[in-house]
Amino acid sequence: MAAHPEPTREAGLAHLSAFMPRAGRNYARLRNFDFGPGRHAQVSGLSPWLRHRLVLEPEVIAQTLGAHGLSAAEKFVQEVVWRSYFKGFMEQRPSIWQAYRRDVAALAGRLEAEPGLRADYDAAVNGRTGIDCFDAWAGELVETGYLHNHARMWFASIWIFTLRLPWELGADFFLRHLLDGDPASNTLGWRWVGGLHTKGKTYLARPDNIAKYTEGRFNPAGQLATAAPPLREEEEHPLMPLPEPDVAVKPQRAGLVVTEEDCAPETLDLPAAPTAEIGLTATAGRSPLPVSDAACHFAHGAVSDALARGAAHFGVEGQQSDPEDWGAALLNWARANDLDGVMTAYAPVGPVAERLAAARATLAENGVSLIQILRPWDKAAWPHATKGFFKLKKQIPALIDAAGLSPSR
Repeated sequence: MAAHPEPTREAGLAHLSAFMPRAGRNYARLRNFDFGPGRHAQVSGLSPWLRHRLVLEPEVIAQTLGAHGLSAAEKFVQEVVWRSYFKGFMEQRPSIWQAYRRDVAALAGRLEAEPGLRADYDAAVNGRTGIDCFDAWAGELVETGYLHNHARMWFASIWIFTLRLPWELGADFFLRHLLDGDPASNTLGWRWVGGLHTKGKTYLARPDNIAKYTEGRFNPAGQLATAAPPLREEEEHPLMPLPEPDVAVKPQRAGLVVTEEDCAPETLDLPAAPTAEIGLTATAGRSPLPVSDAACHFAHGAVSDALARGAAHFGVEGQQSDPEDWGAALLNWARANDLDGVMTAYAPVGPVAERLAAARATLAENGVSLIQILRPWDKAAWPHATKGFFKLKKQIPALIDAAGLSPSR
C-alpha cells in the first residue's frame, strides 16, 4: 500500500522547500512527463496541501519568485494560478456544479438499474478495460490518491471518447479518490476535456503522445478513439455576481469554524478574536457513492492540524466533528459557547459551501451571524476568471504586485 502524504502544514511547507530547486526551467522542461508511481519528482506534488489551504497560493508563488524569478518559473506560477482560475470561474457559474451534482445522483441510480452500464463502469474503475495505460492509472489513483496532471487528461479523454462512459461518472471517480479532489478544478477539467468548458474544444488522447511522455512505458496503438467530437448540453450556465464578503457584521462574541476548504486559520483577517473553535469536515459529501478512506483521512487530518495551530494562535480550545446537519451542530456549539457570531474562511462552490448555506438560515433564525472571510488573493483573482484562462494569465504580474510578491530577480 502506497504511503500517503502527511496532512499537516509543516509537511506541506517542507515539501514546498524540497521541490523549490526544481520549480524553474526544470519544471517547464519536464512537467508533462509521467514517469509512473513514486516517480513524480519533476512536478511539485503540492496539490493536496494547496487544495486544503494548508499551504497558500501566495506562499508558493513568493518562494518560487524568490528562488527563480518570474521568467524562469513562469510555467509553474501559471499552474498555481490555474487553481484560482477554476475556482473563480465556478464561483461565477455555480449552476455548473448544481447540474453536475444532479447528474451524478441520477447516474448513480442508473448504475443500479442498468447492468450494461454497471459492467462497463466497473471495468473502468477497477482497471479491467484491457487498455494498459488506463488500467494502470485507475489502479494508481485508487492506491495513492494521486495522478499526474497529464495522466488525468489522458484518462478523462479515454473515459469519454474511447470507453464512451458518462463524463460525470469519471469526474466523480476522481473526486472520490483524489487527495486533492477539488470541486472546481475537477469538474471543469473534465468538462474541458469533453468540450463543454471551452465550447467545441476537446482533448484527444493519442498513443504517440502517451508513448512519448511516459517514456515508452505505454503505447496503446490501435486501442484509442481517433476522434473526439465535443459533448453537448442544452443547459446554459449564466455568469453570476461574485460573493460579497460579510464585512459589515461585527459580532460581540464569535467562534471560528475551520473546514477542509481552508486550513490556515491563523492567517485569516478576522473581524473579532475567536473565543471558541470548531472543525467540521464534509468530505463524504463529495458524492452519493463512497468516498475513499484516503481522501477522508487527509481532509480530517488537515482540519485537525489546523485546529491545533488555531488553538495555539488564538488561545482557545478546539473540537472536531463530522455532522451531517451543520446547522444544528453549529447552533448547539454557538449556544454552548454563548456566541452571537460564527466566523469561517469563505468556502467556494462545493460540499462545504452547500452545508454552510444550509446552516446560515438556522443560525440566523436563532440570532447568530455567519461571517465568511474572503481571502485577498481570491478577491483579486476571481473577477478575471470569466472566460478562458488567458484573461487571468495576463493579470499575473498585477496579482503578484498587489499581493506584495514581486520577484527579487
